[in-house]
Amino acid sequence: MADTEKVTVNLNVVDLGKIDLMVEQGFYSNRTDFIKNAIRNQLSEHATIVDKIILDKTFTIGVTYYTRSNLEKVIESGKMLDIKVVGMLVFDDNVDAELIRKSVKSLKVLGVLRATGEVRKALKGLK
Repeated sequence: MADTEKVTVNLNVVDLGKIDLMVEQGFYSNRTDFIKNAIRNQLSEHATIVDKIILDKTFTIGVTYYTRSNLEKVIESGKMLDIKVVGMLVFDDNVDAELIRKSVKSLKVLGVLRATGEVRKALKGLK
């Protein structure tokens, strides 16, 4: 599993030119280095707010992985999951839509969802 995801950013020509100027002057090794640094700076600047929201909303941070066995145990317990993830949520390939419908009550993923097409479809209507 990759620990990075590709993101496409559209910039106007003036901003792109300014980034190229910073790279040319040696402040950054390339455009990607500049953009990653800018993102890290913004996340750092707002870290307190983000951390508070994550705690208040009880999000899981990082990679959360559900297998068929995990979800079957949830069903056996008579409960349903309220899943909130900041990072990546992965459902094993042997998890099917029926299992999702019986075990997941709500879903919020801020980041990446990895699941089969069938599972994605079953999750689509959940809030």
